Amino acid sequence: MNINATLFAQAIVFAILVWFTMKFVWPPITKALDERALKISDGLSSAEKAKSELAAANKRVDEELGKSRNEAALRLADAERRGQALIEEAKTRASDEAAKIMANAQQEALGLVTSAREALREEVAKLAVQGAQKILRREVKAADHAAMLSDLKTQL
Repeated sequence: MNINATLFAQAIVFAILVWFTMKFVWPPITKALDERALKISDGLSSAEKAKSELAAANKRVDEELGKSRNEAALRLADAERRGQALIEEAKTRASDEAAKIMANAQQEALGLVTSAREALREEVAKLAVQGAQKILRREVKAADHAAMLSDLKTQL
């Protein structure tokens, strides 16, 4: 056989193989590669979209946490103010009550002092009359005795 004819036959077989591959094998492979590239690009775009959504969600979470912290701080401050107001109100009520108790005690003490003075005046008047009776060695009538006591009370 002739080498040129073999080379020519092999070239024709190769050309048929190339044509067959280009016609029947290559299109499904390129279609599969295109579909694969499309899936990869869709996956990448979905990943980017998910990443941006995650960033937005993290931002919203941070904002909500900040709001919650601020709200908690405000409520805590409000509760502290209310507590201070209640303490001040209790102190005021306690001081008012103490003032009332002191005023009542002073009134009671004045009443006791007055009643003690009256009792002392009566006692002193009786002793004075008894002393006068002993000095005079005579008895004083009850009416005179009462009149003398009244006079001594008013003088004392």
